Amino acid sequence: MLRLRDPKVYMFFTSTLNGRRAARNYLSRVKERTVDRDKPPTPRLLLRQLKAIKAWGKQPAQDLARLRVPVLIVLGDSDVMVASELSRDMSQRLPQAQLVVYQDAGHGCVFQYHADFVSTALEFLA
Repeated sequence: MLRLRDPKVYMFFTSTLNGRRAARNYLSRVKERTVDRDKPPTPRLLLRQLKAIKAWGKQPAQDLARLRVPVLIVLGDSDVMVASELSRDMSQRLPQAQLVVYQDAGHGCVFQYHADFVSTALEFLA
């Protein structure tokens, strides 16, 4: 029997046991919030977002060497929404970039590894 799943399961997490477990935990945490929730995106909005991501990925590389500020770049090694090599390339072209790659993680790596990400972000901002 075919079951419809929240699109975030496919877009944010890997299909491994670890990824499926992380997706369930994430969706449970999201449901805990009962007030001031965002409206779910419409199919039209999702399509527009995907088109914007695709267009961004086709842009020529920009000169980032002149940016002299610390930048934290975080990615999952199995991101299906934004190619990981784009983030890696950006980190190499930013003089003060710090790259963090989460293994067995997709676009939702900061949700999957939330505890580690929070400590990494706090350390970066200190």
